[in-house]
Formats: sequence, C-alpha cells, structure tokens
Amino acid sequence: MKIAVIGAGAWGSTLAQHLNKNRHQITLWEFDKSRLEYLKNRRHPLFFPHVKLSKNIAITNNIAHAVTKKDIVILAVPSQTMRDTAKKIKKYINPALSEKSLRKGGVNKNQIFVIVSKGIEIKTGKLLSEVIKEELNLIAPKNIVALSGPSFAKEIAQGLPTTMVSAGDKKNSEIIQKIFSQPFLRIYTNSDIIGVEIGGAVKNVIAIAAGIAYGMGLGDNAAAAIITRGLVEVARLGVKLGAKKETFAGLTGMGDLVMTATSSNSRNKNFGELVGSGLSVKNAIKKIGMIVEGVSTAEAVVKLSKKLKIEMPITNEVHKIIFENKNPKNAILSLMMRNTKPE
Repeated sequence: MKIAVIGAGAWGSTLAQHLNKNRHQITLWEFDKSRLEYLKNRRHPLFFPHVKLSKNIAITNNIAHAVTKKDIVILAVPSQTMRDTAKKIKKYINPALSEKSLRKGGVNKNQIFVIVSKGIEIKTGKLLSEVIKEELNLIAPKNIVALSGPSFAKEIAQGLPTTMVSAGDKKNSEIIQKIFSQPFLRIYTNSDIIGVEIGGAVKNVIAIAAGIAYGMGLGDNAAAAIITRGLVEVARLGVKLGAKKETFAGLTGMGDLVMTATSSNSRNKNFGELVGSGLSVKNAIKKIGMIVEGVSTAEAVVKLSKKLKIEMPITNEVHKIIFENKNPKNAILSLMMRNTKPE
C-alpha cells in the first residue's frame, strides 16, 4: 500500500521504518526543514542515532506530496497540533464522496486515517478522532482508526515483542491490523475508539503522578496506589464519554498505564521524577528535551472533568503541581487526607 506518515518524530519515524519492512511504499513528512536535511542522511537528529532509516522511505517537507493519492494516512504529530495539521492536509486528501452520499452511509474508500498520537485538545476537550472528524468533514467517520497501546518506539525499532490495539470500524481496524502485524508486533482490534483514545491520553497524567512519587522517594506502595486509583479516574472519564468500562482493563488501559508509569523509557514518568526530586517544571521539561504529552493532557482533562462534574483527584493534584506551583508534598498530603470512603 501507499502510506503517508505525517510527523517524523520518534514515533512517526519508527512506524515508517516498520511499515517499510512490511513492504509498503512509505512517504515520511517532516515539518522542520532543518531536521529534514538530517533525515535525508537516513538518521534522526534527536531519536535513535543507531537506527538508519531505509533508503526506500521518501522523506519530504511538502505536505501535498506526502498525502496525495495515498491509501493510508498515519497522523503522528503532537496532539495539540493535530487540528492545524488536519487543516493543512484537507485539500490534498483523495476526493471524498458527497455529503449526501456520506449521510447514506457511503465512505471515502480510498483513504484510511490512522491516529497514533495520544492526547486531548486543550481548547475544546475533544478527542483527536473528533478533531479529525471536524476538520476532514467529508470523510466518513468509519475511515478514522486509532492505533494505541503499550508501545515504546525504541523497543519496536529494536524488534522487541509488543502488542497494540487498532480501534474503530471493524473492517478498517482489520486492515490496519494486517499492515502493521509482524511476528514481534501483535495487533488486536477493538470497536471502542473512545475508550482506546482516553486510555492512551490520560495515562500520561497518571504516569507523571507516579513519577513524582518516585522522585520524592515515597516507595512502591505509593506508586502502586497512584497507578491503581489513577486507572479508576481514567475509566471514570472514559465511561462518562461513552467508552466501555472493560476497555480500561485491556492493553490501552491498564497495559499502557502500567508501562508508562513504571518504565525508565517513559518521558512522562521521567518528567514526574524530576519534579518530585525538586526540579522546577520548566527545567524538567527542558531536561527531558521532548514533548511531555501528559502536561498538556492534564490541562485538557481538568477542564473536561469540571465540565462533566467528574471527580479526578490525582489528575487535579498533578495539574496544581504543574500549573499552580503546588508543592508535591502538599499534593500527596491532600490526596491522603481526603474523606474516607469504600473502594
């Protein structure tokens, strides 16, 4: 298949390389022209210096060239730039059916859009699939798939065993399942795209909380409590938005959360550790050197939870530490001294 990967960060570059090995025709789009020149040498300026990108991957800064006449478009840009990216690609996607035809159940049969980013738009509180539906409004909703799960780019690049979930319309989810599958990468399908997206996004906030606890030296008991009660918050928000509760017991709920909240490869956990050890939020972000998606997601989720009147105490305390300069010790005390209640 002809596939465009929009976003040449660690994740986008890794997926482009993976799909190339699966013998698909890949075009990788990078918005930063200075990074583009480095990528043309088949290396990435920031990620995986030991990995050489295949010469068969076309690398471009031209969005029209990247998207036009592609069977699949993979969206791997940061969550808060997803809307602007969708606006850029709108006029270059394959011709869609008329609005009348779409209302009758027709689809743009030529392209599937795959969201591999994890986040929630701050301004609107919308999931990334909702952002794409709004901006690419002449494609059928069933042509949008979310690919998520416990999957560090570095380990996929190394060919280590990994499992993920392709979520959305059954037929299109199965197409994505097929093109990504390898002996070391097992893809499951799931119809609950809302649950899969919520799990992938909000776990980053809980991972920051766990990292803060580790950075403060609070031990494994505290981290386990944060992860477990954090999963309750993730599921609470997801179910309110229409997700299935059982989704959060799976790979994109518990699986992704446990990985992100405990691994040294997790930038969200590492960011939390730096803050917990006494570094300022600004300096912690600078030291990580990459986007920490849990920071923007914390802002989006707090706004959304207030709107929906959902109790999310761990998320609220993370938000206060990041945006209100609350002392992490006081945040932990606030959580521990809440009114007692049944689990």
